[in-house]
Amino acid sequence: MGQPDAAALTGYRVAVTSANRAEELCALLRRHGATVCSAPAITMVALPEDDELHSQTEALIAQPPDVLVATTGIGFRGWIAAADGWGLANELITALSQARIVARGPKAKGALRATNLPEEWSPESESSREVLGYLLESGVAGLRLAVQLHGATDDWDPFPEFLDRLRSAGADVVPIRVYRWRPAPAGSEFDQLITQIAQRQFDAVTFTSAPAAAATLVRAHEMRIKNQLLDALRSDVHAMCVGPVTAQPLRREGVPTSSPERMRLGALARHVVDTLPSLRSRIVKAAGHVIEIRGTCVVVDGVVKPMSRSAMATLRALARQPGTVVAREELLRVLPGHGSDTHAVDTAVLRLRSALGDKKIVTTVVKRGYRLAVDDATEVA
Repeated sequence: MGQPDAAALTGYRVAVTSANRAEELCALLRRHGATVCSAPAITMVALPEDDELHSQTEALIAQPPDVLVATTGIGFRGWIAAADGWGLANELITALSQARIVARGPKAKGALRATNLPEEWSPESESSREVLGYLLESGVAGLRLAVQLHGATDDWDPFPEFLDRLRSAGADVVPIRVYRWRPAPAGSEFDQLITQIAQRQFDAVTFTSAPAAAATLVRAHEMRIKNQLLDALRSDVHAMCVGPVTAQPLRREGVPTSSPERMRLGALARHVVDTLPSLRSRIVKAAGHVIEIRGTCVVVDGVVKPMSRSAMATLRALARQPGTVVAREELLRVLPGHGSDTHAVDTAVLRLRSALGDKKIVTTVVKRGYRLAVDDATEVA
């Protein structure tokens, strides 16, 4: 029996790589019918245990910077809180008060002012490009710049071009990595998720941070499946990111991405709901029915029809050129684990007809193969 009133994501498979609020994102996607698999790409280094941040803090106290750039409010507050735990907060604030201070937007500005560190300048747009332009125009050659970063990993820094441009202009740049992340350990569930993405077992994969996207690429390289992963992400598996900064590591590898206008978790879930069906569905009219082919199911006249892998593979092959006869030999090649016996195609078509609920949708062309009985040879989408 089919299931009426198909939800927007029924029949679509989504991989979630988030570490924070993953359960919330999964629940939002499942509410709309998606099949969701989740494994964190990264784990956060607890601030009190972050030896690198501790040593960087002591170094800045010993040698205060000429310029401080605060990029995020939560990151700057976390740094001060960690310093307080180490008994260094007052000394750190005193050292930073000697610097010219630039804030990347209102949130960073508010965090600075909460510690009585007034900013020299801040853009209203939270634009890193505007901050960079301001610093380069004011001159940074020979200056020591402390740049507070948020969400770095050992293999990746946010705003890499930002840091490189400052160094090229002659600045001594000291990155302060707050809320650093470590990649998921080898052999974890994340390895299995990467393998499934590379094998195109998902219709979409979501990323909520640039470190997670970067860690995915690094781990795929270590597993020697990076090229396979990139091929999948450039074609059948759609990368959906919470915002353009998150997308940067993927875009550098030529992976097309999409993002919601608002960089929020709920907006990302809505973006998947609104966008994925248009990217991954195919609609045809055949034998008087409207047939929507989704990731793992078919919706016939608004009713969900579960499909086996062989039935889905057969229907996709027939739908590539609706109304055109597809030879048994060609259909055999798309069947999972196909052999050399074309009788397997006849069995797959029999099961497909049964699942669709109307055997007239797929027509037998004697001695040639099968075709979809499209209405007036017109494809809807």
